[in-house]
Amino acid sequence: MQRRTIEPRPDWQRTVEEQGLIYPLTRHPDDTLRPYWDESAYYVFSLPEVEALEEVVEELHGMCLAAADHIVTVNRFADLGITDPHIVAAVAEAWHRRAELPSVYGRFDLRHDGGAGPAKLLEYNADTPTSLVEAASPQWFWMEDRFPGADQWNSLHERLVAAWQKQAALLPPGSPLHFAHSAADELGEDLMTVAYLKETAEQAGLDTDWLAIEEIGWDPLSGRFVDNQLRFIRSCFKLYPWEWLTTDEFAGHVLDTLDNGGGTGTTLWIEPAWKMLLSNKALLAILWELYPGHPNLLPAYLDGPRELAHTTGYVTKPLLGREGAGVTVHEKGAAPVVREEPCCYQELAPLPDFDGNRVVLGAWVVENESAGLGIRESSGLITDEYARFLPHVIL
Repeated sequence: MQRRTIEPRPDWQRTVEEQGLIYPLTRHPDDTLRPYWDESAYYVFSLPEVEALEEVVEELHGMCLAAADHIVTVNRFADLGITDPHIVAAVAEAWHRRAELPSVYGRFDLRHDGGAGPAKLLEYNADTPTSLVEAASPQWFWMEDRFPGADQWNSLHERLVAAWQKQAALLPPGSPLHFAHSAADELGEDLMTVAYLKETAEQAGLDTDWLAIEEIGWDPLSGRFVDNQLRFIRSCFKLYPWEWLTTDEFAGHVLDTLDNGGGTGTTLWIEPAWKMLLSNKALLAILWELYPGHPNLLPAYLDGPRELAHTTGYVTKPLLGREGAGVTVHEKGAAPVVREEPCCYQELAPLPDFDGNRVVLGAWVVENESAGLGIRESSGLITDEYARFLPHVIL
């Protein structure tokens, strides 16, 4: 793994916007606009390195599924902050019926420096992961422009289309698969992620439609969710976290009408409810319990930093959150801090430094297989909303 600089393509911004990345710039606190899509540098991997990382990703995914089964089997929902019995029942049923429920994709965030040490799991974004568009499309076309004939860790598009084709039989017949994003997203990232997934579903032959989450209506006469054309919503991919869907104004209706397989409900939601088990940072601590000392895991706890406070330092992560929100870094030797809100305390493994840039690998899983890579850089130890996306190539 190496970082190399390169001259950006002429008119790169227009190019990536036409390829679906309508948010190529990020507005910073000083009100300046700086590239989010950054092709002034790129990362190079060897093929054996990528093949080894693919094996790590698929092993980690299998371990996460085993951890989910453990949570349901021994009833550890409280460790995840899931205490409402209706939500517990819905998630458990979804897990037991998972073979009947469509589940498409997720993204592992990994620490990897290209050295001899193993890649380490930082977290798993399995419910509403973004940065999909840039990983699947613009970086592929960048490679074709800059390194024609080269390769890339990127089979996202083909695998997504194949996943929809395979899982089409699990969708309720006779109605479109709706795709929903939140209109509160001002950058367009959620919008374009949903638009891209909708496109892959259409290429798989599915009938689709889309709307904003805020446009979903409730018909009290039929007791069903309806779209903005007053059609019943039988199935819906939502880029909207389950922890919001099950706690907002319509949460009761969501749970009462949930199609969890077996045809007992009226609305099937994708990703399914069991993904709540994998998108929660408590998963990191449960993985460490189940697989202590595993080379691809970092020590993590739910009751405090324990020995990490004086051995390595630690990172405190709220159980739920996006883009580094609420994450704090505690250096070795600092007085231990246990926060009142439920958190996971994970060993501090500083992101590798490439020419002053802190790097995290976003490794994609489609269904149960490794499918691609997206790389983000940040200036500090926390990958936040000001991170940059850089392309990669296998040489």
